[in-house]
Amino acid sequence: MDQFQVKKWPYPVGELIMYRFLVIFEKANKYYSAYSPDLPGCVATGSTREEVKKNIYEAIEMHVQGLLEDNLLIPESESFAEYVAIAEKPSIDSEFV
Repeated sequence: MDQFQVKKWPYPVGELIMYRFLVIFEKANKYYSAYSPDLPGCVATGSTREEVKKNIYEAIEMHVQGLLEDNLLIPESESFAEYVAIAEKPSIDSEFV
């Protein structure tokens, strides 16, 4: 597989099936939170970026394992994220100064 080719998820690795989910990280005051839009209710918090990354990884593992144990389908990851860049426009008041 070409290194730039996008893999279709989930995909098999040996005897395992790999899943991939988008995770959104947010900073709120002194703490961090994370969630996956494709896994409703799957959230994590932490006091550092490293801690919240570890916690959301564990939360997703537990969430997927629970779905498998309950014979439920693993949601297909459909979420995506992009940055949007905008230019600041001068205010009307600054033109008349």
